[in-house]
Amino acid sequence: MRIGLHLSTAGTLDDFHAEAAAAHDLDAAWANLQPGGWDPLTLLPSVEGPAELGTAVVPTYPQHPAALATEALTAQALTGGRLTLGIGPSQEFAITGWWGIPYTKPASHTREYLEVLRPLLRGEHVKHSGEFFTVDYQLEVTAPEPQVLLAALGPRMLGIARDLADGTIAVWVRPDTIENYFVPRLGPGRRVVTVVMVGVTGDPDGVREQVARQMAIVRELPAYQTVLARGGLSGPADAAVVGDETTVVRELRRFRDAGVTDLIVIPVTERGPVLEAALQAR
Repeated sequence: MRIGLHLSTAGTLDDFHAEAAAAHDLDAAWANLQPGGWDPLTLLPSVEGPAELGTAVVPTYPQHPAALATEALTAQALTGGRLTLGIGPSQEFAITGWWGIPYTKPASHTREYLEVLRPLLRGEHVKHSGEFFTVDYQLEVTAPEPQVLLAALGPRMLGIARDLADGTIAVWVRPDTIENYFVPRLGPGRRVVTVVMVGVTGDPDGVREQVARQMAIVRELPAYQTVLARGGLSGPADAAVVGDETTVVRELRRFRDAGVTDLIVIPVTERGPVLEAALQAR
């Protein structure tokens, strides 16, 4: 199981680079598009050290697949071939609420998006006329094709990840849900990347209360509600891995044993002990 650190794009550039320095000796560093924050694909080429630099995730609706392919191949060239492109349809509250874009048929939109994006990343000439995109285009720039991961929680989206992506990025899950739900639907050879909030602490109840307050909006979002319910979890705090070092290492190893190939760690207590525990668990 590869260990990566989530890098926040919502703070200052100095904050980002300080977090990136902490990921230097890890397997990967991951960033996403956060509200009002910096563009992750622009920032990731400045990160030195990890063998993999990934987005987890870039939302699809605000950007045409040809534009994202251009940006991704540029980042791939600048990172020396270390990019993994994680994408997803996001949530209606963001796509429509923030940007005023209709959140129409997210599964169908995602499938068609990938049908255009993947061949463009391979340098192919794409002629496509569909429900959402009409494309007659080819990129002239060349870079190694990055792996593409899809944020998928429901059965239809996992089917799209199986058919058109190299794996999935999951959040708000525990090992049992990975083993019994995600892995069977993805099939062999697909990456299972899981984002987990982790805290090494002598006050696990206090840290879980903190997570519950900070992530309260998660319980209001339908896709997250569904995946939490699927795992028998009442809220995001139940998905966090919190406890003393021994407990955290044991619980993170359960993710590895359940089929997680890559763990993206979001520290909710001091970063050093969290990363030490995560590295022990791989």
